[in-house]
Amino acid sequence: MPFINTKLNVRLSEEKEAVLKARLGEAISLFPGKNEYWLMLNFSDNCRMWFRGYNSFPVAMVEVQLFGTANDDLCNQMTKTICRIFKEELDVSPEHTYVKYEFIDTWGWNGENF
Repeated sequence: MPFINTKLNVRLSEEKEAVLKARLGEAISLFPGKNEYWLMLNFSDNCRMWFRGYNSFPVAMVEVQLFGTANDDLCNQMTKTICRIFKEELDVSPEHTYVKYEFIDTWGWNGENF
């Protein structure tokens, strides 16, 4: 039950969105038991975002929510992967990318909770 919520201050074309979907879908498998089949994504582009007092360069805020927990090593690997993806696909510098993790004990789906 992973969810990745991404906010960007740049425009995201449908083509790039599809590429990010595929690459993040692959990346989520770094976490045991997680895969693209259960991954939900949200992309909010053209957000009014400032970083370090400026809004003149691409920035990204990526929130990764997982049902359960993950160790620091896996989160570090995921952060490196996310930063690489956003650099390669949208030219967002890793220095201008935040990645936040949230671990959730109760997750609902299909009228029930896990």
